[in-house]
Amino acid sequence: MKIEKVEGIVVSETNYSESSKILNVYTKEHGILGVIAKGSRSLKSKLRAVSTKLTYGYFHIYYKEDSLSTLISVDMINSLKNVKSNIKKISFVSYIIDLTVQVSKQSEDNLFDWLRASIIKIEEGLDPLIITNILEIKLLQVLGVMPSIDCCSLCGNQQDIVTVSVENGGYICKNCVTSEDKIYDEKVIKLLRMYYYVDIDKISKLEVKDNLKNEINEFLDLYYEQYTGLYLKSKSFLNKINGYDSIATN
Repeated sequence: MKIEKVEGIVVSETNYSESSKILNVYTKEHGILGVIAKGSRSLKSKLRAVSTKLTYGYFHIYYKEDSLSTLISVDMINSLKNVKSNIKKISFVSYIIDLTVQVSKQSEDNLFDWLRASIIKIEEGLDPLIITNILEIKLLQVLGVMPSIDCCSLCGNQQDIVTVSVENGGYICKNCVTSEDKIYDEKVIKLLRMYYYVDIDKISKLEVKDNLKNEINEFLDLYYEQYTGLYLKSKSFLNKINGYDSIATN
């Protein structure tokens, strides 16, 4: 075994034996790692405070590639105290963790940077729904079901885009739209594209009207249901406690 220092976030914890825990840590260097925190349930353990979900720091571990690594210590990077003290923020962060972990199981991509940036922006006070939807649309690309946001999904026309369609997989132009298509606000169309291309780390301010946020959230919920096969209870809980109208509450 070799000692490694890895940047990571605890995404889940499970009690193990009488006094230990097994942590799933999403790391920048290795993706998701299983790590045993020996004795961490003991009141006197130096690992007790850092062996909990949402611990974000530099983890010093005895690294094993194909089995459980062993936790030595953690240098905290951010305590995420604002997230941990607010049920609304916790609901969003729990969901984006669940979503990122599920997408990771279907992809070889390491999604740590997106996950970390999203959590930090929510910690800093940016609108959690906007941050969550930005991450959701980026993950659609990873899943291989990204909607067409550069041209009409039916004819390829880059001009005169009038709505976005779940059924047709993206933008629809005026020549292809039908009476059965829901017409989204033109700002929703532009925001979906901006959400995809924006660098989460560089976001310092985002202001979107509530009706537009709700339309974007509704579209993404419908899109995820139709194309990804993912159904996460944490999204249902999120929508329920925050009062968002969504198909995910069923």
